Amino acid sequence: MEEPPWKKIKLSLERPYKDDNGKPIPVLLDITQEGQHIYETKESSTARLGDHLRRIFIERGVDFFERRTGQDGYTLNTELAEAEDTIDSPDDTNSDSVKKTMSPEELFKMRMELLPQLFVALGEMSHAKELLTSLLSSINPQQSLTSLLQPEQASEPSPTTHNLSATLVNKPPPIVSVEAFNAQLTIGGKDEALRKAAGLFKTAAESMERSRIQGEKYWVNALKIRRANWGLIPAPLPLGSATGKGADKTSKDFLISYGLEESPPLLRRRAVAQMAAYNNSSEDLVFPHRQRTRLRVSVSSIDASRNVLHVTNTLDSPEQLTLDGELRIAQQEIVEQELFSLLVKEAGALPTATARVSERLIVIDAAQGAELKFELIEEGIFKDTHKGPSDPICGLIYNILHILLLRRHNYLKEERLRSGAAHKSSSTEEPPQVLQPIIDLLQYRVFCTRIELEVGKAGRALTDVGIPATVSFDPIGETGLEVVSQLEEGKNISPLGGQALLRIDQRHTVRLTFLSPSSLTAHLSQATLAVSSVPQLCQLLMDEIERCLLQRICDLGRQLCNDRGGTWFIDLNRCVGRWDGCVLNFRIFYGKDFTIDCSAFQMERGTNEEGLLQVYSSQGSPPEKSLLSWVKDTIAEASANDSVGNNSTALSI
Repeated sequence: MEEPPWKKIKLSLERPYKDDNGKPIPVLLDITQEGQHIYETKESSTARLGDHLRRIFIERGVDFFERRTGQDGYTLNTELAEAEDTIDSPDDTNSDSVKKTMSPEELFKMRMELLPQLFVALGEMSHAKELLTSLLSSINPQQSLTSLLQPEQASEPSPTTHNLSATLVNKPPPIVSVEAFNAQLTIGGKDEALRKAAGLFKTAAESMERSRIQGEKYWVNALKIRRANWGLIPAPLPLGSATGKGADKTSKDFLISYGLEESPPLLRRRAVAQMAAYNNSSEDLVFPHRQRTRLRVSVSSIDASRNVLHVTNTLDSPEQLTLDGELRIAQQEIVEQELFSLLVKEAGALPTATARVSERLIVIDAAQGAELKFELIEEGIFKDTHKGPSDPICGLIYNILHILLLRRHNYLKEERLRSGAAHKSSSTEEPPQVLQPIIDLLQYRVFCTRIELEVGKAGRALTDVGIPATVSFDPIGETGLEVVSQLEEGKNISPLGGQALLRIDQRHTVRLTFLSPSSLTAHLSQATLAVSSVPQLCQLLMDEIERCLLQRICDLGRQLCNDRGGTWFIDLNRCVGRWDGCVLNFRIFYGKDFTIDCSAFQMERGTNEEGLLQVYSSQGSPPEKSLLSWVKDTIAEASANDSVGNNSTALSI
């Protein structure tokens, strides 16, 4: 947009001191009624000095210099002291005769008071002078005076009567340079004033617009927060507000409460936010007590290879937050702080684990080879340090903590409503715990892992020797809804349970049931036993596998020796077969990790001593043939040796 012409004019504000002809411009002092200009006269330095000296003698007295020099010891201070004594003396009768010199200010004031009256008198005198001049210049003064005073009585006007006329005095045109200077001053002053006024109106308009937008945004955000069902509470009155009788105690603002209802009062007072009411705020919500810390759950465990695994939970937070999202994150932070405070209280009284507690760290030796950590760290550090592997167990613990906290709040609310809001609960029972179920869960997890490992070794050992075996392991028999309902309802949580099935050769089944945290029961065909340790479980599995294998060998021997009238039976820990004077014994031995070995012995004739016939081993590399195939070949070889007169042997496994 093109600038206006008056902005393009650049005038100098320097005062002109020469006219168009190059002559100095005199200083104008006054303009008379006749239009005569009175300029300032140039005085020489000598004349100016003489004028100053004259004024000194007139205003200060002729003895001014004598009083200043102090001749004959008479100084100005002495004279002033005598004058003050004279003025203060009550007997002084000549105080009215003391001369007082008028100051320039008083003289100027008197001049301004007298000049208007003198100008009025001058006008009256001029008017009277013109009237007299008109009367005296006529032929018949009496007639002219009569005609002027009584015009209706005069028969005809006098030919010699003169009319009064006004004298116009025009100010001479100013010098071009002076006019340009005046124009510069006028334009510059008006431009500056207009600019200031325009800037003032613009600033006020912008401030009003910002206030309007901020007010609209404030109430729109308030409606959004209310629509999301966040609690709005009246804000306290400002400091200094009137609180007496009849005072207006209505709150002019409100606060947002995002804390849980049954949380401690200290946490609820900290769980308060307010909406930004000033224009320079970069955030819509202000959290005066927010610490911006998050709860990190870490689990360190040792795997089968003796390697340490360290896993943590993940932090889900959106990059762009809305009002509802920001309040939810702030609520999550205050809930995690409450959880951490409860964990600190319960960590010192754990019956089945040891804990180390510091200001923002809890370390618990939950189970064998498993360490549990709870940390309160800043949100930015949490995001930067989370680079390890993810494991569902940490997320599960993190979410279960919230369910247990809500269960505790529900219990406290029921107790409060039952006993009344104004009275404390008479029950001596403590609220449901939060940390102990987590410890039981970790211990149960480690317990199930060890059971699954041992049962899996037994199943793999059977598969390696060619015996079909299947392992079914279900650590939690309940559904997810049932587990969550148990966590939510009631004070006591029912223990979680599961089972493991080891099916051998589609004939025999070993069933194990377990309950959290470490209860194990073996359901056998002949009895139901409670297992209290892992070595006892291993021995139980080996005994059942040995019994099943011996029974399978016995059935195979009956099939092979049925035409010979052989007899096969199980004698304690061995399988015995007899036919046509041949006696075989099979025995089962176990190596490392349930590896199965079998030995065959044949009893010699005449000596009744067992001699080693063959050995079957599954250690090291997998065997070339299955165990039952080896038993079949061994029985066939013993039958052939017996037919040619070899001594009978006994087979032992």
